[in-house]
Amino acid sequence: MNEVPHRILVIDDNPEIHEDFRKVLCTHRSVSKLTAAESFLFGDSGGSDRQYEFRVDSAFQAQEGLARVYHAIQEGYPYEVAFVDVRMPPGLDGIEVTPRLWIADPSLHIVICTAYSDYTWEQMFEKVGVSDRMFVLKKPFDREEVLQLAHGLITKRMADRSPAERRGANAEAAAEKFQTAIFQLRHELPPHA
Repeated sequence: MNEVPHRILVIDDNPEIHEDFRKVLCTHRSVSKLTAAESFLFGDSGGSDRQYEFRVDSAFQAQEGLARVYHAIQEGYPYEVAFVDVRMPPGLDGIEVTPRLWIADPSLHIVICTAYSDYTWEQMFEKVGVSDRMFVLKKPFDREEVLQLAHGLITKRMADRSPAERRGANAEAAAEKFQTAIFQLRHELPPHA
């Protein structure tokens, strides 16, 4: 598919964790030319059974992650999900930056990732508050857990959009799909004699 990948931010001080998320979320899934052509000509018959494509960006400290969220909004290509580590010395930790991320983007879904029990549930909710946009993922995480969270939270974010936002997104997607189909057809048709 030629749709824009869903944008995910990983905020963690460990570069290996970033690579783990990329291995899970950015595995290229090939689609045959015939399947792609059928999809463009007849619409996406796969619907909800196909996997989303993701773009994973990295921030190695909480403040850097917060800056990336603001920048992404300014670009008009905001993050849909952020996977945020709890421990990131020497600066803010994941629990401290979470409310700030929501100030930057109130619709951002945040997955708190931790291997330790620095905070009890009560302490976490005391600092962050109760939200249907925050989830906890224990390290080491399973591939399936990450994929399920990413797909489920992006689907939820799309469903949470206002009708006007959905109409605008649908119109943009339809226009882009039409332009791509025309471009492909022009390049695949034999030249006129």
